[in-house]
Amino acid sequence: MPRHTPDATTFDSVLELLNENGFEGLASAAELLLNEAMRLERSNYLGAGAYERGPERRGHANGYKPKAVKTRLGKLSLSVPKVRGVADGAEPFYPNALEVGERSERALKCALAEMYVQGVSTRKVAAITQELCGFDVSSSQVSRATKLLDEELEAWRNRPLGRTAYLVLDATYCKVRHGGQVIDCAVLIAIGVNAKGKRSILGCSVSLSEAEVHWREFLQSLVSRGMHGVRMVTSDDHAGLRAALRAVLAPTPWQRCQFHLQQNAGAYVARTEDRPAVAADIRAINNAPTREEAQRLLELAAEKWRPKAPKLAEWMLENIPEGFTVMAEDPQVRRRLRTSNMNERLNKEIKRRTRVATLFPNEASLLRLVTAILAEVSEEWETGRAYLQIQP
Repeated sequence: MPRHTPDATTFDSVLELLNENGFEGLASAAELLLNEAMRLERSNYLGAGAYERGPERRGHANGYKPKAVKTRLGKLSLSVPKVRGVADGAEPFYPNALEVGERSERALKCALAEMYVQGVSTRKVAAITQELCGFDVSSSQVSRATKLLDEELEAWRNRPLGRTAYLVLDATYCKVRHGGQVIDCAVLIAIGVNAKGKRSILGCSVSLSEAEVHWREFLQSLVSRGMHGVRMVTSDDHAGLRAALRAVLAPTPWQRCQFHLQQNAGAYVARTEDRPAVAADIRAINNAPTREEAQRLLELAAEKWRPKAPKLAEWMLENIPEGFTVMAEDPQVRRRLRTSNMNERLNKEIKRRTRVATLFPNEASLLRLVTAILAEVSEEWETGRAYLQIQP
């Protein structure tokens, strides 16, 4: 039975805050409720309430430690209960209300803590951990938090999938220590749009393997989890991806990202002053109302640039048609899925969060943080508005 009962004045104060301030009082109300919940949890952990004595008591309250926590309600100023006199070997006390937190924040703590424990740039990582987490992360905290988090994230990565109308694929790279060297590790990400037009992140994968093998295994995992009915795949021309698509998702149409196509053209333009004109020509081609008109404009552009840049002309004729697949779809789908830019925004968020750690000690540490970030984003998408109005 609980040794500590909730303080009725706390709830009175919460109601008063909400009545007087409405939504603006949510942060203060959350502070009061969380502080009360942590006090209750400490009493239950100790087996005794304040000033109580008894054979079941296994330690003593030891005041509070201030902690600032960033949440969606804003910055909360909490008082974290501390304990002392707990027997050696007993599970240390730390409030569940704080450990539950944001998955990606917990994942970042685990990633940093692993680096700390394994001795990777120890002094630097310890300073970053203290700044980001507000406390030094111990090896026991790492072990407990990592186990719980990994189970949750693995379940998310292996959850069943269903009918997926459109699939968007992309890859990014992060630094990982492997075999005594620092190498780039590929992070593959798949976004799906279902028959109702809702987006979700279907999965992610981290591997040091060669590109085609990694892509093929990743795509096969999506299919084995139930992904089916894909009408079109959008991606950049990643190494090995096209071969993997042919092996796993043939004959699904492939749309090459028009944004990356325009960027790739720059490598074939020798004179810097010609690049804006080349970009304008490619935009006009991609914005053509029909595939036939796009092909006509492409041939005109190739003839225009052949005297000055023959390699560019040949590249355009060979590669730009790979961006025409989406022209068979309705205008809204064409506008939203002619590029893989939605994945690019995810990649930027991953880079922003992983940049703090700089270097991951292993693939598992990187996969943990990436999965946590993507799971949060996917939940927002799935509970938000439809991304597309898909015609049956």
